[in-house]
Amino acid sequence: MSSEKSSDKLDRIVAQARSAREEREKGYRERALKMYPWVCGRCAREFTRVNLRELTVHHRDHNHDNNPLDGSNWELLCLYCHDNEHSRHIDSEYGDTTTDTNKSNTTHNPFADLAAMLKERE
Repeated sequence: MSSEKSSDKLDRIVAQARSAREEREKGYRERALKMYPWVCGRCAREFTRVNLRELTVHHRDHNHDNNPLDGSNWELLCLYCHDNEHSRHIDSEYGDTTTDTNKSNTTHNPFADLAAMLKERE
């Protein structure tokens, strides 16, 4: 019986968390849809009431609790561009892990001897 009670309690907690998230999302989503044109900020796909569910609100700083009233942390993205943006953000966390900040990625510098060449001309 106690496992049923704890399972019921856990189900209630999860349901409350989902409900709170949906209410929070509804608030900033509705504001963003009133504030911005229904166009994806990346691919410029246009939306109508028929397919509006495919237009999402993306948080530029990836913090879903940062919802300023002026909408400065939001941009409207289609599902595909939104997914791509989050994938890119996740991928960037797995970038170069070396501590050498002076490491150069380039192997050729076309201006390396420019000062010497200009001196020779004079």
